[in-house]
Amino acid sequence: MQEKLRQFQRYLDKAGLKATRQRELIARAFFATTTHVSAEGLYRRVAGRHPRIGLVTVYRTLKLLKDAGLAHERQFGEGRALFEHASSEHHHDHIICTECGKITEFENYEIEALQEQIVRRLGFLIRHHKLELYGLCRECSAATGAGQGIQTAEAG
Repeated sequence: MQEKLRQFQRYLDKAGLKATRQRELIARAFFATTTHVSAEGLYRRVAGRHPRIGLVTVYRTLKLLKDAGLAHERQFGEGRALFEHASSEHHHDHIICTECGKITEFENYEIEALQEQIVRRLGFLIRHHKLELYGLCRECSAATGAGQGIQTAEAG
C-alpha cells in the first residue's frame, strides 16, 4: 500500500495538486479494499472515522486515482460506477450476477490466447479490453430454479 500511496503523491506533485490529508485518507481506504467499491461505499468507510470528509471529495479523489493509473472504473449495468485497484500484474475478467449483483473475478489464459489469435487475424492493435459475463450465480440460480449454462448471446 505504501508504494501505491507514494505513486499517488508523485502524481499529485506532477499535476501541481496538493497531497491533502483528506486525499491520503481516502486513498488509504481505497487501497485497503479487497473488492469492487462504489464512491458511496468508500465514503461510508472513510466518513465513519473522519466525518469531515465529504462525498464530493471521495468522488474527486477516485477520479485522481483513476487519472494516476491506480484505479479502474467499472460499469456493470447497475447504474453506478464501481472502482477496483489498477494492477499491471495480471489481467482479469468479471462474471456478474444479474440478480444479487455478486461480482466474481476470473483469469483464463485460454480465453486470452483466443482473443490474441482473433486480434492478430483481424490485424488490430489492442490498447485495452474487458470481458464481462452476465447471468445468475449458483445461489440465485438454485433459488430461481434456473438451469446452468449459456443462453444464446444477444447480437451486438
